[in-house]
Amino acid sequence: MKANELIKVLDKLYPDARCELEYTKDYELLIATVLSAQCTDKRVNMVTKVLFAKYDIFALAKANKKTIEKIIYPVGTYNKKSEYIINIAQSLVENYNGKVPNDRAFLESLPGVGRKTCNVVLSNIYNVPAIAVDTHVARVAKRLNLAFEKDDVSVIEKKLMKFLPQANWSRCHHQLVLFGRYICKSQKPDCEICPLQKKCQYFLKNKKK
Repeated sequence: MKANELIKVLDKLYPDARCELEYTKDYELLIATVLSAQCTDKRVNMVTKVLFAKYDIFALAKANKKTIEKIIYPVGTYNKKSEYIINIAQSLVENYNGKVPNDRAFLESLPGVGRKTCNVVLSNIYNVPAIAVDTHVARVAKRLNLAFEKDDVSVIEKKLMKFLPQANWSRCHHQLVLFGRYICKSQKPDCEICPLQKKCQYFLKNKKK
């Protein structure tokens, strides 16, 4: 498959693709993305609606951990995530007056913030070209033979960056997430309606069966 073929299909399917996490401030996106680990965006949005109505970044830096735990309980691993939220807020307040900086090294030094989270934040807040590889993007890349089954997320990211034009990285990231979430699902993917089925090794393999 050529990059322009994939881009054409994704643009037709998701012309207005964007991050489905809801936020109005830079730190809200950062915290929401941390909370989204092993959790759906829909559930995170329900939790952050309550969390951000009660706390701004300065209040979060001084928040009671148990209170935060109760609010974010539905997203899972709430014990660790409550620590992450408070520590992230403290670092942002102490170092950048509550702002999220365009500084990859600093962001990746924060607890609970890995490369994927950093890519999401820098791409959406600062328009930095980036591809955040989550479970959806990884699955689609492997099924479309853009990556090997054994490849980890860092290898997949590098391969997608090489395959796609840099100008399309951020846009395609959002499109691939939506494609993986709603069509190329982990369980029972909608292969019959997928416009990429002829390029998909998963579909071709299962069709033979």
